[in-house]
Amino acid sequence: DTNVAQYLWLRLLARARHNICCVGDDDQSIYGWRGAEVGNILRFEEDFPGAEVVRLERNYRSTGHILGAASGLIAHNTGRLGKTLWTEDVDGEKVSVTGCWDGDEEARIVGEAIEDLQRAGESIEQMAILVRAGFQTRAFEERFVAIDLPYRVIGGLRFYERQEIRDAVAYLRVLAQRDDDLAFERIVNLPRRGLGDATLQLIHRLARASDCSLHAAAEVLVETDELKPKPRGALAGLLKLFVGWRALAEETPHWDVLDAVLDESGYREMWKKDKTPQAPGRLENLEELTGALEEFESLGEFLEHVSLVMDREEGQGEEMVNLMTLHGAKGLEFDSVFLPGWEEGLFPHQLALDESGADGLEEERRLAYVGLTRARKRAHILSAANRHVHNQWVSALPSRFIDELPADHSEARNRDGFPVVAAMDSAAGAPGFLQRGARARARLAERGTEADTWQKEPAEGSFAVGTRIFHQKFGYGRIRAVEGSKLSIAFEKAGEKKVIDRFVQPA
Repeated sequence: DTNVAQYLWLRLLARARHNICCVGDDDQSIYGWRGAEVGNILRFEEDFPGAEVVRLERNYRSTGHILGAASGLIAHNTGRLGKTLWTEDVDGEKVSVTGCWDGDEEARIVGEAIEDLQRAGESIEQMAILVRAGFQTRAFEERFVAIDLPYRVIGGLRFYERQEIRDAVAYLRVLAQRDDDLAFERIVNLPRRGLGDATLQLIHRLARASDCSLHAAAEVLVETDELKPKPRGALAGLLKLFVGWRALAEETPHWDVLDAVLDESGYREMWKKDKTPQAPGRLENLEELTGALEEFESLGEFLEHVSLVMDREEGQGEEMVNLMTLHGAKGLEFDSVFLPGWEEGLFPHQLALDESGADGLEEERRLAYVGLTRARKRAHILSAANRHVHNQWVSALPSRFIDELPADHSEARNRDGFPVVAAMDSAAGAPGFLQRGARARARLAERGTEADTWQKEPAEGSFAVGTRIFHQKFGYGRIRAVEGSKLSIAFEKAGEKKVIDRFVQPA
């Protein structure tokens, strides 16, 4: 994990005597987004002719099936030196792949699996959930709080403790209760509106003298000449925005109100213009927060929930489940590892593909390899059929990495944790993908919908371009393109979507 500048310095220092020793793993180079260059290790033999390469291929951590699955996956990368991992450990359990309906069910499945292992005598300290993106932790945090399962977020903050979430919630608190001084003080100049310390001190002075809230003091100040024209205009503009948002809240769902707040306040735009590596993750967290509001009947109920979650403190000395990103997990190991969110667009992440193309895909695959090899005894992969993205539900396609898992080392499981024998197709090697239709049919049956609306095996030729189809969630549409089992469909009401052919039927 060295960058170009570091490698050039290394070459200069070693030029005279050619006495240099480097240790690294090209299959675990996962920090390209912050400057690391995997090519440094790949071309080491060229830059230092005669270098002796020692492959450390014996693995002392993982079982045979975990190593086999990880090795089969990473073999799809072309930019690697190559090695054959082996172990004297037992084969152990195969890597399991479970398809689920959505992110909430994904969190429930993981929570139940952890409780089952705990009842069997396993320590939850030796269990970890490794996510691709930080926003994914919210569903698991909510679930663990609900079932009273102690957890810690390693390498980061809990969801509602993150800066952007605290800021957004502060806006909502002022919206719901204008006398919340702490919240008002947090957002009055966020994003920057030209309200400096002098303005804030004046608001505080008037509030103390009048025994009123900061919000009420601000309303008085904008009607006077106590403030200079520019800050007075900025403060009056903010107060006017809150008047509009309160009126909007009376006739619009609270999650749409949050969208309006983030856009009209300029807060979302502030992070879009931010060039730090953390900015995309902060925007994803804000999208996740908007989706979280939909789970509550009212804004007040949501704010009460946030207060309860924030009041929950980590117990001192008690065992806790570990929750972290895949990048933060490098170098760590656990008996049981859960890998949720293995879907196209999320893992591999669309941003990595858009910015770096094939190189980005290979780094994402290395990240998947790192995730699998964190597990000593058990590795569980999960893929959801639906994700809540940008305030709407979209069909999620199973990650291509699931297709690349060797059939000999992985198996599909139903949501109860039992192997699905028929779902393991050695040709496709896609356990999560193949069991998706069965899960969807079961969910439809629970809802009282005829299970035969989901096709068990699409009829050959029934999905040609131009065919009119029906999808249970998106309604009627026409097929624009066919790519294997994936269809691009222009729906009459939902717009263009990519879905799996098993999820549609001819209209």
